[in-house]
Amino acid sequence: MADHLLDESDDDTGDTGAIDSPAGWSPAGWLAGLAERLGAEREQWGLWAPVGVGAGIVLYFTLRAEPPGWLGALVLALAATALIFSRERPGVLALALVALTAGLGFTAAQIRTLTQAAPVLQRDLGVVGLSGRLITTESMPEGVRLTLSELHIDRLAPEATPERVRIRLRDRFTPPPPGSMIRLKAMLHPPSPPAEPGAYDFQRQAFFDGNGGVGFALTQPEVTDGPPPSAWRRLMLPMERARAWLAARCDSVIADRGTATVTAALLNGEQTGIPFDVMNDYRNSGLAHLLSISGLHIALVAGLVFFVVRALLALIEPLALRFPIKKWAALTGLAAALLYLLLVGPAAPTLRSVLTTGTVMVAIMADRNPVSMRLWALSALAIMLYTPEQVMGPSFEMSFAAVGALIATYEVANPHLIRWRAGSGALGQAALYLGGSILTSVVATLAVTPFSLYHFQQDALYGVLTNMIAVPLTSFWVMPWALLVYVLAPLGLEALALIPMGWGVAACNWLAHVTAALPGAVIRLPAMPDWGLAAIVTGGLWLMLWRGDWRRWGLVPVVAGFASLATVSRPDILVAADGGVMAVRTTDGGLSLSRQRAGDRLTAQGWLHRDGTDRAAAPWPKEGHSADNRLACDDLACLYRLGGRTVVLVRDTLALDEDCEGADVVISSEPVHRCPGPRIIDLWALRRDGAHTVTLSDGRVDVHSVRERRGDRPWSPAPADRSFVPKYPSPPAP
Repeated sequence: MADHLLDESDDDTGDTGAIDSPAGWSPAGWLAGLAERLGAEREQWGLWAPVGVGAGIVLYFTLRAEPPGWLGALVLALAATALIFSRERPGVLALALVALTAGLGFTAAQIRTLTQAAPVLQRDLGVVGLSGRLITTESMPEGVRLTLSELHIDRLAPEATPERVRIRLRDRFTPPPPGSMIRLKAMLHPPSPPAEPGAYDFQRQAFFDGNGGVGFALTQPEVTDGPPPSAWRRLMLPMERARAWLAARCDSVIADRGTATVTAALLNGEQTGIPFDVMNDYRNSGLAHLLSISGLHIALVAGLVFFVVRALLALIEPLALRFPIKKWAALTGLAAALLYLLLVGPAAPTLRSVLTTGTVMVAIMADRNPVSMRLWALSALAIMLYTPEQVMGPSFEMSFAAVGALIATYEVANPHLIRWRAGSGALGQAALYLGGSILTSVVATLAVTPFSLYHFQQDALYGVLTNMIAVPLTSFWVMPWALLVYVLAPLGLEALALIPMGWGVAACNWLAHVTAALPGAVIRLPAMPDWGLAAIVTGGLWLMLWRGDWRRWGLVPVVAGFASLATVSRPDILVAADGGVMAVRTTDGGLSLSRQRAGDRLTAQGWLHRDGTDRAAAPWPKEGHSADNRLACDDLACLYRLGGRTVVLVRDTLALDEDCEGADVVISSEPVHRCPGPRIIDLWALRRDGAHTVTLSDGRVDVHSVRERRGDRPWSPAPADRSFVPKYPSPPAP
């Protein structure tokens, strides 16, 4: 595949950008010059189809209310009509194509949401009995996680029962075999809402994954009688059992827990069992992508099978001379990728990677360049239309950003690389390989950096260096042994391959641990604003998809997008959706938490990460003043003063009679019945609108909530007693 990358190209690399604009600047002249450039790059228009589709998908997911079902179809019809009557006008034609592709993405997202619609728990159910079919079992650092379908939940009507739920099972319980009908008692609640407005939306992800509730088991699951599983379940059961068997074999053959779980993750796709400290090392060293079965692993499996099969067939002279063995090898590589998909599970990143790799193999069979921007666009388009929700996730964004940036870079670099390679000896070839590895790591790292900053508020400083070591190690040592594990397992000889595979995994673990411990290994920054990421994506696509010198215009929005980090202003007060934990801003910019309990850990971590840090300031004082005097507390309440404004943070509602007067905002995890004047954020507001933030600046009080930011969408369930919850600041009568 590297030879194809260097030697073949579907596209003309000539410069189409040297188009003179009309003399003297004017809006009309500028538009005429732009239309002329667009017309000159007409062959590149098709590459923008997935961009338009993606824009339509993003528009759909950013709406605050579900649009009418006919809206996307109407846009498609109007755009198609405009397309018919604008063929001789490039500017109008381009706008019609933009509307057509955006309408296609919008419609695809509407259809996907409609087909995924299923009941979601509307409230905490507490302790309930439930029964269902165990469809997957995933290892966890402490216990396992069960996914159940065909559910019956006590005290819940069938029409309100989710299609699937996920249950944590502690180590003291034994998981039943996949496919069993089981019954147990569990604590069940809806998927968690965002920790603050604009934060990661687990509820939306759970909606599209088909999970309508989460919880943890309180009793040992009992296997019960029930109907036989469906044909699809019967087909997948051997794969589920194979995954569990591989994990057990890794545990028994490889002594070190971290090495065993990472090895198992590469073999069966379950990274949930990897210990937290090992996972954290991989994240902080820039190697986390090695743990997720995605593009690298699928490409390695398909590529290794392709090259081995082709080499073996080439040894058989009659076949090599008379038949298209390269195409046969590509078909075998595609089959290997599909089998790997079945074994590791059809997670979204794996499906996306198989589709992309499959496109490459089909291109080889069709005698097309397997690494081109056109095939990149085709793969992206197919994934967007099939699973539009992936566009909003970091996995899709980072994967296609890295691949697209590499293809665009090598399109420019190929002529020079071919010339240098032709006149170089063995030493020059080695230097070119090293330089290519460095260039690939740098380009891929730069491409994924903005998405890492936006979604995770961090970036690994030494990621380029660690990937230069870990990726070849994984490619040339770990994954070939993984393939041998699959081959030897039916013979009972898998340990012969597991042991050397574990050596390679242990080396990667060691590299991740050492790198993560280096000073400044992780750069942490506050959450990038939406417009900043949009600017970077727009500029990056402009750089990648056009061919003329005007592609350099894309540098302007890229720089502006990174500069958006300097404009970030984090809220002064944050309140969790259940009101259990709150945080206030200290003078030095840190966050001081009202309490630090295990149940609040995920919420507090989310706040801190979006602040660009992993450490909280000193907690709230039980009595007295904080070190910066912004917070004053007693047994009944805390008063937070900033910018001439006062916020009452209620500990006991007895404080309201005294503290309501003169307050600008009152925050309480209990109902507030009497408090005229100030803005109220109490139990009713939190149940209705989720987590809140408060910003105090220039004499203003800005209050925002998750529901205000996200709106009412199918994946954001309203409280079951919504009609009873009043709109603040008018609380119910006592």
